[in-house]
Amino acid sequence: MIQSATSLTSSGLRDWLVQRVTAVILGLYFIFLFIFFAIHPHLNYEQWQNLFANPWMKIFSFLALLSLAGHSWVGIWTVLTDYIKPIAIRLVLEMVMALALIIYLVWGIVILWR
Repeated sequence: MIQSATSLTSSGLRDWLVQRVTAVILGLYFIFLFIFFAIHPHLNYEQWQNLFANPWMKIFSFLALLSLAGHSWVGIWTVLTDYIKPIAIRLVLEMVMALALIIYLVWGIVILWR
């Protein structure tokens, strides 16, 4: 069996499962934020800061960040392997995308936990 070094899990079924689980986590996160905005129509900075001061919200946001990175990587990898056939170009694009995802993930964690 040939395995791709750039695949998230080296298994189509596991990649599919990662895509679905991360989509559920992201969906729950954005539903929560939508409800929060609906309950607080005149949201101010203090309320927003108090929401993110809660440890459970930081953990939920951290899970959402990880889910966004995992979900994005599976999608990007799938599109690149389906549509970019020259291996050298595809690997360069995968490295650029992976680097961007890592930078955004670290940046989000720094913002969240500082």
